[in-house]
Amino acid sequence: MRTGVEVRLGPGDRERLEAVVGSGNSPQKHVWRGRIVLLSADGVGTMEIQRRTGKGKPTIWRWQARFMAEGVNGLLHEATRPAGKPPLTPEMIERVVAMTLAEPPGETTHWTCRAMAKAAGISHRSVQRIWAAHGLKPHRVKSFKLSNDPKFAAKVQDVVGLYVDPPDHALVLSVDEKSQIQALDRTQPGLPMKRGRCGTMTHDYKRHGTTTLFAALNVLDGKVIGQCMSRHRHQEFIRFLNKINRETPAERELHLVVDNYGTHKHPKVRAWLERHTRFHFHFTPTSASWLNAVEGFFAKLTKQRLKRGVFKGVIDLQTAINRYVIETNDNPKPFVWTADPDAISKKSGEEERCGLRSAERLAGRCAPEGHSVHNIRALPCPLRAASTAACSRKRMIKYVPRCGAVVEHPESDPPEGYFDSAGCS
Repeated sequence: MRTGVEVRLGPGDRERLEAVVGSGNSPQKHVWRGRIVLLSADGVGTMEIQRRTGKGKPTIWRWQARFMAEGVNGLLHEATRPAGKPPLTPEMIERVVAMTLAEPPGETTHWTCRAMAKAAGISHRSVQRIWAAHGLKPHRVKSFKLSNDPKFAAKVQDVVGLYVDPPDHALVLSVDEKSQIQALDRTQPGLPMKRGRCGTMTHDYKRHGTTTLFAALNVLDGKVIGQCMSRHRHQEFIRFLNKINRETPAERELHLVVDNYGTHKHPKVRAWLERHTRFHFHFTPTSASWLNAVEGFFAKLTKQRLKRGVFKGVIDLQTAINRYVIETNDNPKPFVWTADPDAISKKSGEEERCGLRSAERLAGRCAPEGHSVHNIRALPCPLRAASTAACSRKRMIKYVPRCGAVVEHPESDPPEGYFDSAGCS
């Protein structure tokens, strides 16, 4: 036993310790602590206790001292330890949140965990916990595109009306082209998937040419009329319209939903439509091709057949596309529209107003003090349209692409970057 240490058991201590040691439900750490104290009380030396319990001298001495100070209860609980690091203060958490919502310093586009940790003087794990608690994800960004079509609502109602309530004795076809489909061949064969390893594919490839798929999806029965062509000019589009004309019942009216691609509005296409009066074009709003139902077919084609495909040439590619069209027509699924067109128009208007307010705030930061700002986010020709007000006053202006605004300089002799508004009137 350690010099100067004498273990004496009080009334009832031996019975309690023997009960702990003999119980099969006692934690093992309590068992060997009790054995150390019992052996010490029986006058067994430290070396013998070490041999019987398998514990080192510092451990034996520590629990002998703990028993002498706190008794049996001291063996059954751990000593209170101070926290390794103090928790973050509410002020620090608010500072991290505020910094996250603000722009990062310098030319950095967004905050990262480690950049924020360095700037705030805390660990990156603390930054992660704060961001998770407040739902902040600076590494993610959602892209969007707002249509600036002045007839957006009317066109949405028209197209969705065809999907939901098609005219009697008529077919509704969603028509578009998937252009520049590449025939890609891999430089080396990939390995198949197996347990514990996904399939492999070389990142480099050989390009063997391209093709364009013209497709018309019948929204009533889900069948597709498809044709691959080498180019996508108005000549090819007219050839595809002739194919649609041949493969659909002559007595049916045809309502075609198309986007605003220039080929669809070519003078020769319009002349062809005048000669074929049963064809009726319904144009989607600008920047809203997602309204075209055939885009879903193109997405499935890309995901299921083209993305991982290996094609030795354009003929290979076209054959694969034609097989996919045939398989789709063997098991067609009608297109069902579920979204409310009024809700689409309302949401688009709300997003546009939010975008304009954000652009105005950003433009205010971009413009120096004393300069006026014209917000032009929703105009079709930003620089020309936004300068209209300044043109009449012959002011100097500068377009700020970052915020979609025109900054007007109050002086007639502005710094470099401004130009005379009269030149764009």
